[in-house]
Amino acid sequence: QVQVVESGGGLVQTGGSLKLSCRVSGLRFEHSAMAWFRQAPGKEREGVSCIRWDLIKKYANAVKGRFTISRSNANNTLYLQMNNLQPEDTGIYICAAADVSYCSDRWFYGDELNYWGQGTQVTVSS
Repeated sequence: QVQVVESGGGLVQTGGSLKLSCRVSGLRFEHSAMAWFRQAPGKEREGVSCIRWDLIKKYANAVKGRFTISRSNANNTLYLQMNNLQPEDTGIYICAAADVSYCSDRWFYGDELNYWGQGTQVTVSS
């Protein structure tokens, strides 16, 4: 059984930083593409970033230059370093794992991402 568990959310002021973690078990982590999503109140879920097995990364335009996705295959853990946070970054941040090793062309919409965590809340105060 695959388990996906996020941590690291919290309350931060505008311009601040947070680092999220996502621990995965029950999956061949090193062969899996991994991604972060977020869902703001009253809005649909949206993709934030995706990382392939070979460390090639994709980012949503809204977070390019501010967020960095990374992974530790030794620890089966995915990370999201978030800098210069803005109030519009507020939401539940959700980690997802794939059975495939690549980020699909439609990763932003959750395509080919099979296992999802419950999410961790990030709140950016103005």
